[in-house]
Amino acid sequence: MALREPTKAEITAGRTELTRARKRSRRLYWAVGLFSSFVNLLMLTGPLYMLNVYDRVLGSRSLETLVALSVLVGFMYVMMGILDYARGRVMGRIGAQFETDLDERVFNAVLRSKASGRAPAEAATGQQDLRAIQRAITSPVALAPYDIPWAIIFTLGLFIFHPMMGYLAVGGAVILTIVALLNQFSSRRALEEANRASIRAETMGEQLRGDADTIQALGMRRAVFERWLDLRRKSLEAGIASGDVGGSFGSITKSFRLFLQSAMLGLGAYLVLLGELTPGAMIAGSILLGRALAPIEILVNQWPILNRARIGWVNLTRLLGAVAVPSEKTQLPRPAARIVADQVTILPPGETKASIRMASFQVDPGDAVGVIGPSGAGKSTLARALAGLWMPAAGTLRLDGATLDQYDADVLGRYVGYLPQSVTMLAGTIRDNIARMEKDPDHAKVVEAAKAAAAHQMILQLPEGYDTVIDSTGGRLSGGQMQRIGLARALYGNPVFLVLDEPNSNLDNVGSIAINMAIRDARARKQSVFVMAHRPAAIEQCNKLMYIEDGIVKAFGTSDEVKAKVLANREQIDRGKGKGGGVT
Repeated sequence: MALREPTKAEITAGRTELTRARKRSRRLYWAVGLFSSFVNLLMLTGPLYMLNVYDRVLGSRSLETLVALSVLVGFMYVMMGILDYARGRVMGRIGAQFETDLDERVFNAVLRSKASGRAPAEAATGQQDLRAIQRAITSPVALAPYDIPWAIIFTLGLFIFHPMMGYLAVGGAVILTIVALLNQFSSRRALEEANRASIRAETMGEQLRGDADTIQALGMRRAVFERWLDLRRKSLEAGIASGDVGGSFGSITKSFRLFLQSAMLGLGAYLVLLGELTPGAMIAGSILLGRALAPIEILVNQWPILNRARIGWVNLTRLLGAVAVPSEKTQLPRPAARIVADQVTILPPGETKASIRMASFQVDPGDAVGVIGPSGAGKSTLARALAGLWMPAAGTLRLDGATLDQYDADVLGRYVGYLPQSVTMLAGTIRDNIARMEKDPDHAKVVEAAKAAAAHQMILQLPEGYDTVIDSTGGRLSGGQMQRIGLARALYGNPVFLVLDEPNSNLDNVGSIAINMAIRDARARKQSVFVMAHRPAAIEQCNKLMYIEDGIVKAFGTSDEVKAKVLANREQIDRGKGKGGGVT
């Protein structure tokens, strides 16, 4: 897969899209702000209670006053708990709404970028990045910005008690802020490296699980385990390094905050001895200081969550910018199977050399074209272009007069029966895979497609028949069985045209016969067919041939015409070689 860097304009577009999604919850953010205001006001309950108990209750020795104050304080704490719970639940819904709004967009962006082969590096972590932002929104760190303004108010309250107490609080807040900034700069690189290492280890682990049979059969288990273990070890080391940095700053923050509270008590006691402060204010000041410093401590302790969300935001900005929202397409009528290529040049993603150059041909309904040529000639490239995966770098490729990009991707997909060279299954039942993962497929059409691919009897022999559950590797299915199911999937839904890339590479004689029957039936239904093949058996039912060499269509026409031309070219080349020369 080719990786590419998004442009500045794309990054700006991606940032705008994310910001727009975040702003959809603007009213909920205002609700959180309102709840936070009441929660922080109620946080004054403790200091005020201590102030009244020490300065009034103990002085007056009034039990009634103590009981009344205690009942009132209990009620206020209950209200604070309810409001604090409410704002946390609202933030949870904001996070869920943000993720829900972008789930489909990110999912489609990842699929489109990978299918086109032009995926930016950020495509590998699209869903994880979105989840990281959602986790940050629902974590306590998201509430810290609402509490920090109140921390300033609490600090001003300490100035009201005594200026020295206010100065101590300001000095402590400055030091904790510096610690928080140092934590950010010191752990940023470690957290990013830990994230990258973890992704590399997870990606390799998924690949190894998918190729478990090959690894076992070739005795590669120890070798690949050591490679995976090396990545895993690097991930753990990076995670430990990141944790060490963050943990050290967290411990410093906690210890210093506790020291400041003790220092505030000591300063308060000193001021009480001087007669400049009451005992109640001394205790209240210590509590108020803890409330003022709490948001900063939360930011330091939960910095890894915040930083991971920041990385996710940057990644999604680049991904969504690189893969723009597709414009809404006009719904065209079902096309006829007429495909016209005019000077088409296909440039594979990440490459500078075209695999198909200046190709021109016309295929009418009922035509079956066998695309032949040596390995690496560009047959699979043409197949991907016909399936709408790779757009032409130059020229036009039209289906019934409309270029392929005039069709919505999902609509075009229903018109194309694509059988890739390497068939993969999706996690689900065989019925699901044949029906292209439709939620409520037409069972009759599923069976019809399976019969057309000569897969019906084979499927019935499986433990649960069409309801047999398979994974992405096909489970116990052989390569030939997977190819037949892949062919059935291509035939499902009566597509307009078929693109079969090496369709009989894993098939036995029965499967090869099924391929030819499918081609014959498609022609009878006025569908068109492209068969990229090396074996002559795959093109028996093709009435036209296309010969590609070095990305150039050297011959196109009826089977007899192309065979005669290719044979003449080969004889000419052989004569040139025999004379010690060559053909130019």
